Amino acid sequence: MTDIDARLRDDVHLLGELLGNTIRDQYGEAFLAKIERIRQGAKDDRRGTTGEELSAILDALSDDEVLPVARAFNQFLNLANIAEQYQLIHRRDDQQPEPFEALVLPTLLTRLLAEGHDAESLARQISRLDIELVLTAHPTEVTRRTLIQKYDAIAEQLAAQDHRDLTLAEKSQIEQRLQRLIAEAWHTEEIRRTRPTPVDEAKWGFAVIEHSLWQAVPHMLRKADQALHAATGLHLPLEAAPIRFASWMGGDRDGNPNVTAPVTREVLLLARWMAADLYLRDIDKLAADLSMQQATPALLAVAGEHSEPYRAVLKQLRERLRATRNWAHSALNSPRAAPDDVLQDNRDLLAPLQLCYESLHACGMGVIAEGPLLDCLRRAVTFGLFLVRLDVRQDAARHTSAMTEITDYLGLGRYEEWDEEARLTFLTRELANRRPLLPGYFKPAADTAEVLATCREVAAAPGASLGSYVISMAGAASDVLAVQLLLKEAGLERPMRVVPLFETLADLDQAGPVIERLLLLPGYRARLHGPQEVMIGYSDSAKDAGTTAAAWAQYRAQETLVNICREQEVELLLFHGRGGTVGRGGGPAHAAILSQPPGSVAGRFRTTEQGEMIRFKFGLPDIAEQNLNLYLAAVLEATLLPPPLPEPGWRVLMDELADDGVKAYRAVVRDNPQFVEYFRQSTPEQELGRLPLGSRPAKRRAGGIESLRAIPWIFGWTQTRLMLPAWLGWETALNNALERGEGQMLAQMREQWPFFRTRIDMLEMVLAKADVDIARLYDERLVAPELLPLGVHLRDLLSQACAVVLGLTGQSQLMAHSPDTLEFIRLRNTYLDPLHLLQAELLARSRRQQATQDSPLEQALLVTVAGIAAGLRNTG
Repeated sequence: MTDIDARLRDDVHLLGELLGNTIRDQYGEAFLAKIERIRQGAKDDRRGTTGEELSAILDALSDDEVLPVARAFNQFLNLANIAEQYQLIHRRDDQQPEPFEALVLPTLLTRLLAEGHDAESLARQISRLDIELVLTAHPTEVTRRTLIQKYDAIAEQLAAQDHRDLTLAEKSQIEQRLQRLIAEAWHTEEIRRTRPTPVDEAKWGFAVIEHSLWQAVPHMLRKADQALHAATGLHLPLEAAPIRFASWMGGDRDGNPNVTAPVTREVLLLARWMAADLYLRDIDKLAADLSMQQATPALLAVAGEHSEPYRAVLKQLRERLRATRNWAHSALNSPRAAPDDVLQDNRDLLAPLQLCYESLHACGMGVIAEGPLLDCLRRAVTFGLFLVRLDVRQDAARHTSAMTEITDYLGLGRYEEWDEEARLTFLTRELANRRPLLPGYFKPAADTAEVLATCREVAAAPGASLGSYVISMAGAASDVLAVQLLLKEAGLERPMRVVPLFETLADLDQAGPVIERLLLLPGYRARLHGPQEVMIGYSDSAKDAGTTAAAWAQYRAQETLVNICREQEVELLLFHGRGGTVGRGGGPAHAAILSQPPGSVAGRFRTTEQGEMIRFKFGLPDIAEQNLNLYLAAVLEATLLPPPLPEPGWRVLMDELADDGVKAYRAVVRDNPQFVEYFRQSTPEQELGRLPLGSRPAKRRAGGIESLRAIPWIFGWTQTRLMLPAWLGWETALNNALERGEGQMLAQMREQWPFFRTRIDMLEMVLAKADVDIARLYDERLVAPELLPLGVHLRDLLSQACAVVLGLTGQSQLMAHSPDTLEFIRLRNTYLDPLHLLQAELLARSRRQQATQDSPLEQALLVTVAGIAAGLRNTG
């Protein structure tokens, strides 16, 4: 048993014991004993030992016991998550090795120097890295923010007890705090009663910055600077911000009628308010600390006649930050122009901080300059005056509809009926024309009015507050030009990146030709002003074709785009729309970045961070720092040591795998007439629509699987542990390759090609979480007899997928190479199994009784959904 297992077991045992005390206090000893019988029954079932049958205990629960039992196991799983997260950052003594995340950058720099990269070029490359993590506007975070704060406080107490010189009184005090926090969490309702608004989502994103990233970013940069200096003797320049943040929260209106132009404006102002407030806290502290008198003439010239010149300069900045915060707050209620003292340019924030920094160094007080002042400077460079850059996203069909109404009104015909050439001719001509397209008295219909209002908000907002305008379901060059024309019509005079998002298999195959067409259009280059950004969609391509074909299409699309932009001498920025799960392109970021096609990560990388993964990766400062380190090192390595090009034979085999994979996937998902009904009966998909996950509806429109968003599509299969979207198609593709005698080449691809190795590793990870027996349990309880054979078939395919992956990896057990991961899964199963059984029973009761949303039965059902999501740490 490894040290991490021992520590984890101790923490889980302690937290479980304290939760047990809380449950006993409310429900009594007999109820707690019942919970323990259920837990022991789950352990016995997993071990295959005889004991009291778990299903019998659960079936005997009375209606008023169902909710507290579900809540108990839900809380157990959340506490296990806290313990597991803390294991990643717990204090180590000098004998224990540093974690991989702390060593990844120093080790890489040593390797790069050995490979022949000189010190100056390395320092320059790190300082020029352009990594942007985009917090998305449709989080699948099922845990309420008030509970997240309590869970963070529990993690802090685990850290407090991780000191060996604690007295008995101190240990007792920590345990009392833990007991109180766990009781607070237990007596707090897990499930939101209402869906969050887009503004609520944005505030949740800002809270992650306030409570975690605000500390993590300067710490990460400080350590990166130390690693760079140790390796090269050089330092990171003050203006370096290799990692920045953007957001879709309040900007993503794709299929979400709740995101409107006023919402976008409100979120932009809230971001300015929050940024000013956070800097004010820093400046107050610095003004208290920097009481020195000696200063350079440059600083004295700004401070004036003052005995404490640093304080004088910082107090001037403080007044402007207060004015900025006050204006942003008042403008939320009544729009008004910003007064002159409101900060508008990031240089006005940076200049006084840099002046203090340089003066302290010049006067022999460098040790003071390198403290909190440097941290504040790093934050100012990274977050700026606007905290995050807000992306706007809208569906291409909405722009087409708006353009149709406009051309119809102008008597030019119906835009939607024109072919691509006619659209491009019209759009190119109007983009070059200086006169407005529309008269001031034009009164559009509601949908077009909203599109135009959004464009006006984009035009009115400061350029530095906005990221990109993303067009979902883009498929043609005209989709990009239409947005550029709408923005021009709204009065946008500065350049803005307009980004096509290629999502389906067919669109990914067309991505290269579409971008090439754009780059060759007259006037397009002049409007580009920077890199050509292209977004690659993972979620919808996987839902459309399965992960085998989707992954290869994404890879090929990137290769084509790299080649086209190189030929056209245009920089390329690829934006990866990855989800939290394997079925949506998720997985370990470090490995995923290193598996991209050579040349696709050329110092630039943009990716979404989605749903509950934001909390798991960035919710605590130390864990956030680890993950930022991984991004920094992976993008640097992919830039300077790109992976090899795949061998021609590998491409041929990958083409075959993709072709077999998509056929097998669609044969089930599209061609089997029973599939949709089986999905709806065997999973809680219908009930998920009632779970207040985010501000977006679960469907884009009425219809079958194709109308479902990728999140509930994945979420439904995850709840039943069939995990179908992540593996379906691979079992047939890999088996067919083995039958053709291509096993040796598959082994070679896994050994030598990072793309293929990463896909198989992610496949193995999700298969380790899948569970045939749990999936069968749902079928037995919920599925009509005529649909049961389909369930048997799907579970057989899952077993085939497991067998073929084991054959490929040469292991006797999935994830055998990662005992820690297996231990985490094993620990969770003890608490997950009762929730799965309970959920299946509750689904059956709910559908039979048609339970109302506020009934205890429905509440218990939603608690099981949240608990399983927490236990598997993969929802959407």
